[in-house]
Amino acid sequence: AASTRAASTRAASTRAATRCGGLSRAVVDTRRIEAFSDGVFAIAATLLVLDLRLPGPGAAGHSVTYQLLHAWPQYFAYVVSFLTIGIMWMNHHTALAHVRRVDRPLLVLNLLLLMGVVAIPFPTALVAEHLHDSGAAAAAVTYGLVMIAISLGFASVWIYMVSHAGQLGTGPQEHALRQSVPRFTGGLLVYVAGTMVGAFVSAVAALVIFGVLAIYYLFEHLPSPADADAPRSTEFP
Repeated sequence: AASTRAASTRAASTRAATRCGGLSRAVVDTRRIEAFSDGVFAIAATLLVLDLRLPGPGAAGHSVTYQLLHAWPQYFAYVVSFLTIGIMWMNHHTALAHVRRVDRPLLVLNLLLLMGVVAIPFPTALVAEHLHDSGAAAAAVTYGLVMIAISLGFASVWIYMVSHAGQLGTGPQEHALRQSVPRFTGGLLVYVAGTMVGAFVSAVAALVIFGVLAIYYLFEHLPSPADADAPRSTEFP
């Protein structure tokens, strides 16, 4: 009997070690991942305004009014990018409201998503600077590639949440969650199309496509969380 209990203890220890060493154990309160993500979204949105500047009077001594009007690519890129980041934040909040626990794979996927989000100010500055010169296509393609990366990140996060609904404490909405996948992830194809338009047709048209897609995601494409008001998990390592 003693040997049986010892064997059981060793087996339990092995299972616990496997869980700790793997990527399947719930490790963090969802409120912490939300707080960290909110900070990244806020920083990315704030950085956009740092690139709003006048081009300068130049050799011709242009007036401030002329400079303000001539800086329209900066305003255009800023509006599209700010709306994109803001709407992404809204959908990210809605997605996380569906889960009560967060495991390590989801943390990794979310981290990769945020790596793309915080990079948005870089292609925004490129587009603002080169939208009306020979570098417009390269700037639009760079912008599109960042959007594609973010879209892949969002798709990965949501598909993982849907496919691990029981493990993450999603609640009795599995069918509705699965139905939402095509609507929520379909924007990836539009980002690819917009990037192709930017490369071969028009950088301005590509930015318009990206802006319209941001407006599309302004509307609700995820089911309302059934357990949004339920207590969140407080499990830590």
